[in-house]
Amino acid sequence: MSIAMLSKGLVGTKLGMTQLYEDNGDVVPCTLVEAGPCTVTQVKKADGVDKYEAIQIGFGARREKLTSKPQAGHFKKAKVEPKRFLREVRLAPGAAGETKVGDALTCAIFAQGEYVDVIGTMKGRGFSGVVRRHGFATQKESHGAHYHWRHAGSIGCRKPEHTRRGTRMGGQYGNTRKTVQNLLVARVDAEKNLLYIRGAIPGPTGGMVMIRASKKRKAKVA
Repeated sequence: MSIAMLSKGLVGTKLGMTQLYEDNGDVVPCTLVEAGPCTVTQVKKADGVDKYEAIQIGFGARREKLTSKPQAGHFKKAKVEPKRFLREVRLAPGAAGETKVGDALTCAIFAQGEYVDVIGTMKGRGFSGVVRRHGFATQKESHGAHYHWRHAGSIGCRKPEHTRRGTRMGGQYGNTRKTVQNLLVARVDAEKNLLYIRGAIPGPTGGMVMIRASKKRKAKVA
C-alpha cells in the first residue's frame, strides 16, 4: 500500500546489534529492528473534529484481560485486535483520505538509503555520579584526596552566593525518552519485517522503538 506521508513512521522492537559487509569489504555496524506490521487504528482528518491529518498505528498483541475498557471500546470501534503500543504519525495535507482503519503498514514503506530518526527509551541506570552521568574527569588519587576521586569539585563561587541552576551533579541517569537522528537504513528485509539501521539506537534489546522519516536529512535512494 502506498501512503503519501509527511513523516513516515512505524513501531517496532529492537532485536540487537549486527553487522553488514559492503562490496569493498568495509564492515557496517547495524541495529536490527523488527518494524511492524502495524495496524491503522484511527484516521484523523483536517475537515473533522481533529483539524489535522494523522493516523494512529498499533503494534504488538495484547490480551483483552489486560486492556482497559476505554481502550477496548476504541479497538472495537476500529474492528481490530487490542494492541500493546499506540503511536500517532502526522500526514501530509489530504493524505489521510488514502488510508483506512484496519490497513497494515510494513517496513516496505522505507527504502534502502533513506535516513530515519529513531525514538526509544534509554536503559535506567539509577542514581549515578558525575563521572558516569556527565563524563567528568576524576581527581587525583594522591596528595590528600581522601577518597574524593569521583566527586564533582566546586559547585559555586562567592558571587552569586548560591549554586547556579543547571549545574551538573549526580542524579537519575537513563530511563528517559531519547531521539537519535539521521540514521541510514542499510537494508530492508520486507519478508521478515526487518530493518537494518546503521549505528546504535536507544533502548534495551526487546524494547519498543519508533522509526520515522528523518526531519533534517533528505533520502538518498539509488
